Amino acid sequence: MSKHISSDALIIGGGIAGIVTAVELLRAGKTVTIVDRDSEERLGGLALWAFGGMALVGTPLQRKMGIKDTPARALQDWISFGELDTTDEHSLAWAKYYVENSLPEVHDWLKNEGIKFMPAVNWVERGMYGGGNSVPRYHIVYGTSRELTRTMISALHAANKDNRLTLLHHHSIHELEQQGHRVCGAAGSNDKTGEDIRFSADTVVVATGGINGNHRQTRANWPAQRPLPDTMLNGAHPLADGNMHHHVADTLGGHIVNAGEMWNYAAGFRHPYPHFDGHGLSTIPCKSALWLNHKGQRIGPEPLVTGFDTHWLCQRVAEQEKPWTWHLLNWRIAIKEFAISGAEHNQRIRDKQFLRFVFETLTGNHRLIKQMARESDDFIVADTLQELAEKMNALTCSHDIDPAVLQATADDFDANFEGGAKFSNDDQIRRILHARQWGPDKLRTCKPAPLQTKGAGPFIAIRMQLITRKSLGGLRTDLKSRVLGTDNQPVAGLYCVGEAAGFGGGGCNGKRSLEGTFLPGCILTARAAAKAIISGE
Repeated sequence: MSKHISSDALIIGGGIAGIVTAVELLRAGKTVTIVDRDSEERLGGLALWAFGGMALVGTPLQRKMGIKDTPARALQDWISFGELDTTDEHSLAWAKYYVENSLPEVHDWLKNEGIKFMPAVNWVERGMYGGGNSVPRYHIVYGTSRELTRTMISALHAANKDNRLTLLHHHSIHELEQQGHRVCGAAGSNDKTGEDIRFSADTVVVATGGINGNHRQTRANWPAQRPLPDTMLNGAHPLADGNMHHHVADTLGGHIVNAGEMWNYAAGFRHPYPHFDGHGLSTIPCKSALWLNHKGQRIGPEPLVTGFDTHWLCQRVAEQEKPWTWHLLNWRIAIKEFAISGAEHNQRIRDKQFLRFVFETLTGNHRLIKQMARESDDFIVADTLQELAEKMNALTCSHDIDPAVLQATADDFDANFEGGAKFSNDDQIRRILHARQWGPDKLRTCKPAPLQTKGAGPFIAIRMQLITRKSLGGLRTDLKSRVLGTDNQPVAGLYCVGEAAGFGGGGCNGKRSLEGTFLPGCILTARAAAKAIISGE
């Protein structure tokens, strides 16, 4: 006879969306069971490793920095940049809900929970020719997303009065169960012992993340009209495999939408100490680095520059002849601009070492560059371009890089500076100068200069690959986070939150994110689900 666990709510998945849902339900006096496939130390899912950037609208910090922002302005940017289908009523409703409620429901709520933000707003995803974020909105959690996750886990345990929380690690849900037309529980098991467990609950919340941790699913859903590289790295959670999406759609009448829309990154490299097969690190690419193809030629005619349109960058990288590209830069650029997304390699912010963070921002992050040069085979350092070309070929076991071609690439770029700034005619330089007009970007972006400037070396080449990250599509939901069927009616007793719901509605971001919409999307959908469950909707 199998073990039986009964509670008011069963939450499938221990990521940030599932945890926030549980916190709100516990505070309302509900009994809650969380079933998570991962280990206890990894509770929090991808949010535990993430950087902690949040797109927020109309915050006090924006006003302090002179940024005039409104929900109406943000929605206009959101729809145009994401190419959001305005006939998709549920995705559009969630987009509106996000811009109108990110201040009270995310920013203010987190501040009340003890979360602080770094004292600057960054300007990302500006759009290739505008049409993206028309003003800076990217707020960074002080302590990174790891601080956010640990704070929410502490809140979870603090809300566990009278042992109303059952938290299971290394457990899986195999199928959801219905009584009549209402979801009433699930069948699962202990992954370590194999023990079968039956779960009974008045409501079930799917919080299993996206599909991009499973590259078979990623490739199966990849839009046919977009280029697909032969190989990719994995920057998603390895247990985000989409299995629950399909179970809900195939057996319970749920509806998966926008499955081919993804928020991947164009510049990842292999994790030196991978946590799982194919594990990659996503860089924040240096604006001043030259982005080259596998032969060492600059990709063009429009140069690839980060900070404007990540979706476009991914397509340009994916259409290259080989599934890797190169970033060519020097030490001067690297210490000011090179960064890796996530908590792991942002030690100063993660550990709240603010003075050290300021010092490294002003003097250069030599520590990280030396670490990558020491640990990563994809991070190549050499005193000359000839030597650099030889090492690049050794890494790829090829003769793809002709040293003369690499030299010509550098010479062609440096020629922009021969007659002074008035003779420069390069779109990458124009974009760098534009980015430097905003103070926080100026601190992290070099003044344009020749690559072969004396004293700026040694040279650095970084082999980059496209890396999967977030799913923009998911199970269709309404503003109460109820799962909807193809008939647009709720599946009774079933909710979906976070990435599994496409961060709201099944795809509220459309084809592009304004960046930083993911953690807030998890919080907004989780709190909406909890409110609906508490009120019995």
